[in-house]
Amino acid sequence: MNIVVWIVSALLAALFLMAGSMKLAKSKQQLVADPKMGWAEPLPEGLIKFIGAAEVAGALGLILPGVFDIATWLVPAAAVGLAVVMVGAIVTHGRRGEWQNVVVTVVLLALAVFVAVERIGPQAF
Repeated sequence: MNIVVWIVSALLAALFLMAGSMKLAKSKQQLVADPKMGWAEPLPEGLIKFIGAAEVAGALGLILPGVFDIATWLVPAAAVGLAVVMVGAIVTHGRRGEWQNVVVTVVLLALAVFVAVERIGPQAF
């Protein structure tokens, strides 16, 4: 089961690293120009950058502490943090009627909760 948790953690880390990096690297205007990123239009640019930073930090927190066996409690903490970000994303997409995005976000939420539960409990370091 530990291998499954590592695979899910790596998948989540890759997805959140890409998504967060995009939010940090692009301006709000560039993000809103993408039809898939319309949710960003009513948000302040600082909040978008904060979300991006949280996603990047969460991605790094899912992998690096376990790889280096230092402060491994950060792995479930990062997974919980990403789950909280996903709850916010579900609310945002739901209010906008973006149901396909809600489904994807619910899956990401479930995967983050899975990693958190496993790393707190049976697959703890």
